[in-house]
Amino acid sequence: MSRRPPPRARTRGGRLVGEWDRGPTPRPRVPVAAFRGIPFAAPPVGDLRWRPPRPAEPWDGERRATDFGPAPLQPQPPADSVMYRANFADRRALVMSEDCLYLNVWTPEPTPGSGLPVMVWVHGGGNRYGHGSQDIHDGRAMAARGLVVVTLNHRLGALGFLAHPGLAAEDASGASGNYGLYDIAAALAWVHGNIAALGGDPGRITLAGNSAGAAHICHLMAARAARGHFRAAIGQSASGVGRAEGPLPAQDDAQRLGVAYADAFGAKDPAALRRISGVELVVRGHFGPVVDGRLLTEPTDDVFAAGRQHAVPLLLGTNRDEGTVYARPGEDPAAVGDARFVGPVWQWARQHHAAGAPTWVYRFEHRPPLPPGLPDLGVHHTAELPYALDNLAQRPGWPWRDADRRLAAAMAGAWARFVASGDPAGPGEPPWPRFSGPGTTRAMVFGDTVHEDALTAPAHPS
Repeated sequence: MSRRPPPRARTRGGRLVGEWDRGPTPRPRVPVAAFRGIPFAAPPVGDLRWRPPRPAEPWDGERRATDFGPAPLQPQPPADSVMYRANFADRRALVMSEDCLYLNVWTPEPTPGSGLPVMVWVHGGGNRYGHGSQDIHDGRAMAARGLVVVTLNHRLGALGFLAHPGLAAEDASGASGNYGLYDIAAALAWVHGNIAALGGDPGRITLAGNSAGAAHICHLMAARAARGHFRAAIGQSASGVGRAEGPLPAQDDAQRLGVAYADAFGAKDPAALRRISGVELVVRGHFGPVVDGRLLTEPTDDVFAAGRQHAVPLLLGTNRDEGTVYARPGEDPAAVGDARFVGPVWQWARQHHAAGAPTWVYRFEHRPPLPPGLPDLGVHHTAELPYALDNLAQRPGWPWRDADRRLAAAMAGAWARFVASGDPAGPGEPPWPRFSGPGTTRAMVFGDTVHEDALTAPAHPS
């Protein structure tokens, strides 16, 4: 039997040659082509550090797209934490670089004109950790359901979100900060312009993400620049509105923090900052989105309160025990989870529903079988990740049971239906009414069974 030739595609930047992703067991029901390490922007290094991403240089000939690109620079999370073992303990060694603006595509039909629905996945990690090549975000299983799946990197920490008056002076709009958000918007624009060559439909792109990735999606729903590039959204366990820490910082406040950060290095201007090691910058500073004056011209809370967000179909949800990972001694984990995660997600749902946009809500209540040596934190923050993307096989050392596999199939199936049609319900599936809040709504519960139930807004408001 002759060996199947590798998949090929012609993007606007040049030709790609990928590989058929055989992945860990179980094998996919259909062959899946993987194209990894595709540059969607120029390397943000040297003078391009702390600037919005520039277009990637095209290439001649065929570019080998079988290996992931480097992850963004980031500190190492604690190796003994549940969050590390659940989300960051990959089988491959982590290779990092400031040259990190790459994305990955999994597609069951890498043929132009196939017109498959597209899911663009944005990783979490608190704007400090994570990357689009983590095992837990692998797109093979979802692609086998008939989707084109894209994962991406964006700049993190100080490299991704530092605001500073010197950087604002370099910008035609007087903006600074949000470089990581610009990266996501640039990747989304690349997908919109190129995904047809890889079998996708640029008119059916769903932007999806977990934790900080979900909050970024909320901000991009408020920003006008990205609106033409996605037609639905999924947000898991976080929000850009109703945040416990309050609305996004204004530019003046963010720049004051940036000046204090730069002063600690003895750097008074962007040129001096650009001479500092990127590793040192991300280790010693942690920043997040701000009202930068160009991508986000006003607080995301204000946009949603006025009903001026991108009114796309929206699927949102939280986990039962969101606060257990974050509660300090003496704190009530339920109160912490409601303030940081559940309350903000409810506000996102309420305000989107109030704008007349179709909205669905879920709650994840299944306790994952953690491997030995980790504390039992219940249905903790990020517990849903291997189920929503049907990636139990990416954690082979975990004692998965048949109940876990059934739940992953049900949850990933609902996500795939939403990406394909803008509605997570389907024939033969439990009914999933739309969100009807503000205080109580019918929603889907993913637990030991999958069923519709009444959910009530959290007792600890955000």
